[in-house]
Amino acid sequence: MGLILWFVALQALLIQLVVAQRIVAMGDLHGDLLRTLAIMRFSNIIDHEGHWAGGDTIFVQTGDIVDRGDDTIKLYELIQRLQAEAPAQGGRVVSLLGNHEIMNLSGDWRYVSTGDINSFGGKENRVKAFSPEGWIGGDLIEKNLTAKVGSSIFVHGGIHPSFAQDGIEGINLKTRQTLLDYIGSRGRHDPYGVFGGLGPTWYRGYALDDGICPVLEEALALLEADRMVMGHTVQRDGFIHTRCGGKAVLIDIGISHVYGGHYGALEIVGDELTAIYKDGKRKPLGTRPKMIHQEL
Repeated sequence: MGLILWFVALQALLIQLVVAQRIVAMGDLHGDLLRTLAIMRFSNIIDHEGHWAGGDTIFVQTGDIVDRGDDTIKLYELIQRLQAEAPAQGGRVVSLLGNHEIMNLSGDWRYVSTGDINSFGGKENRVKAFSPEGWIGGDLIEKNLTAKVGSSIFVHGGIHPSFAQDGIEGINLKTRQTLLDYIGSRGRHDPYGVFGGLGPTWYRGYALDDGICPVLEEALALLEADRMVMGHTVQRDGFIHTRCGGKAVLIDIGISHVYGGHYGALEIVGDELTAIYKDGKRKPLGTRPKMIHQEL
């Protein structure tokens, strides 16, 4: 009997350890290496040489690494290196697709800076890098649109119930089934609408719409999750915000210098959410900042 009780206690302890695993999430980086490195350092994700120092932390980046800034090459190199290094310490890097990754893959370069093109040695080299056979494009086409880590859903824009009904695996499967055709058609072939305005990389309802909480509740119930963590919609005051009683967490704080160069990341340990800023940690804000026109 004593052995059985010991085994039950051990199981309970293991469950606690899994639930309490630290998650750190960052929103849109938009070509700003300097601030990305600074945030990763004070969030204890990397050391001063830029190598993984997060132990068994799960680090999630919710897309839009590219565009607006000039540091595309160095940022993708950084993420790829951390993905390779983290498992040695028991950690993991989850890097998701944002709408700007998909735009670049499909040839929409409206937000690519001249400095970024020059960093590749010209347009032709950048096209090759973002092709499905290129070192960036080949990596991107293997990424998912959304992920569930613990009881949290991570996604760039937001998952409407019309997509949530497919589940995480279903959404990612539809992405993989259609992404190459979408790229080849330069953004015209999208039979499931997964890359469209209501799709997971573009949808802003949970960040902007009034009376949206019942819709979010429906999506979370379908996904069997407690909260949804999203980038895409810039919080212009530079702070992480929550809506719907903490079930919508908005982490695009405008890290890039283009949006004011704010420093911050989200930390989740169990059910505890903490915003990590340059000057310390605090609770995410439940108030809503003044929202203005949102760019692509």
